[in-house]
Amino acid sequence: MGKVTGFLEFQRLQEAAEPSTARIKHYKEFTVRLSDDQAKVQGARCMDCGIPFCNSSCPVNNIIPDWNDMVYRGTYREALDNLHSTNNFPEFTGRICPAPCEAGCTLNINNDPVGIKSIEHFIIDKGWENGWVVPLPAENKTGKKVAVVGSGPAGMAAAQQLARVGHDVTVFEKNDRVGGLLRYGIPDFKMEKSHIDRRVEQMKAEGVTFRTGVLVGKDFPANVTNWAKETVSPEQLNAEFDAVIIAGGAEQPRDLPVPGRELAGVHFAMDFLPLQNKVNAGDKLKDQIKATGKHVVVIGGGDTGSDCVGTSNRHGAASVVQFELLPQPPEQENKPLVWPYWPTKLRTSSSHEEGCERDWAVATKRLEGKNGKVEKLIAARVEWKDGRMQEVPDSEFELKADLVLLAMGFVSPVQQVLDAFGVDKDARGNARASTEGDTCYKTSVDKVFAAGDVRRGQSLVVWAIREGRQCARAVDEFLMGSSVLPR
Repeated sequence: MGKVTGFLEFQRLQEAAEPSTARIKHYKEFTVRLSDDQAKVQGARCMDCGIPFCNSSCPVNNIIPDWNDMVYRGTYREALDNLHSTNNFPEFTGRICPAPCEAGCTLNINNDPVGIKSIEHFIIDKGWENGWVVPLPAENKTGKKVAVVGSGPAGMAAAQQLARVGHDVTVFEKNDRVGGLLRYGIPDFKMEKSHIDRRVEQMKAEGVTFRTGVLVGKDFPANVTNWAKETVSPEQLNAEFDAVIIAGGAEQPRDLPVPGRELAGVHFAMDFLPLQNKVNAGDKLKDQIKATGKHVVVIGGGDTGSDCVGTSNRHGAASVVQFELLPQPPEQENKPLVWPYWPTKLRTSSSHEEGCERDWAVATKRLEGKNGKVEKLIAARVEWKDGRMQEVPDSEFELKADLVLLAMGFVSPVQQVLDAFGVDKDARGNARASTEGDTCYKTSVDKVFAAGDVRRGQSLVVWAIREGRQCARAVDEFLMGSSVLPR
């Protein structure tokens, strides 16, 4: 694929980025797409490996060698069609996916992998610029109606696929704008929300109806209902629609049960991040949580914690410290041992590069403050033996903390949605639904399907797109007896 000897001749080229000192002054994207010539060279690095593990490492099974070859040869329209055949929204994954495909690249065994993500970014941006991304409405309508609960990547993918085969699809979103956690969980500097907006316009032209500010379910806590304008019951959806897809995110955050948790200034990451996105969109907020001039401590070493770091730096925090309970991973994985699987290794995000003190194997013991407001965090070093955590004796220390952000992952979907539908749940509180056989993506309730994080738990955007696409096929088969949609 590409140039036969390209992987021997050319080196991997990372996308250029605006310097840290400049980009922390705004919330816009700061990476620069490859030029035509750069993209062709990177496509040329794709080797004729025989068994492209990148395909199976990609959750949506992108046909990566083919579109690498097309980019190398300059047939960009064909590359876009190929990319869209497996992925509804490559502008999302081309920006925010961690690229498990690159971990599975055969070239990665003893060299830098092909820059698959940057090539994907190039293809889809090229497509939008040239007007190649257009609505694809169904030629014939089926008369069947489908409700999709949740407008994140799983819900959007399912809705688009179903609309394109002629079903009338209505997407229900509790927030005031479409996009779910894509909209309010991912900072604009990683992905500007105009990418969502133009896909929504495309989907509307394909016949999808979006209803925002609508909660589906009952007995929600206040933090869930604060943006919703109305509530719809599952009974209403079952009566009006021929099938229902639950496609919400895993939005129940993991809490920190330590003394002082109740102090003001201690917040979940998802109480912090969405507010800045709303401000960026032009909303006026009275009580935005700001890191300006504060000593910020981020608990949790994953992507959400990194997003808190980047947002805090843009607010103008006095200092930012991020720590993780687990030990520091190695800087380089043992490739012969782990390839082609996703390796555990030290990853430094663009937000870390902008300024952050990082620490590992640290556990929070308590939070302390005065007048009901947090002022410091007391922590201790821990060590792991035989999979069990032990505190290191005499290792206690304190950190100044005016703002503590909890970014320790998510434990389950919002239970009120699943309880309202009455679907069976697994041990982790997710909707129980298989991905195989005649019951593919079906819940225990007739006509009700589940896809994305609500079914599999906290995961990647690319996994959500895969599940939305596959669930759409299952629903189409349920409604019509067979389906032309891809598996």
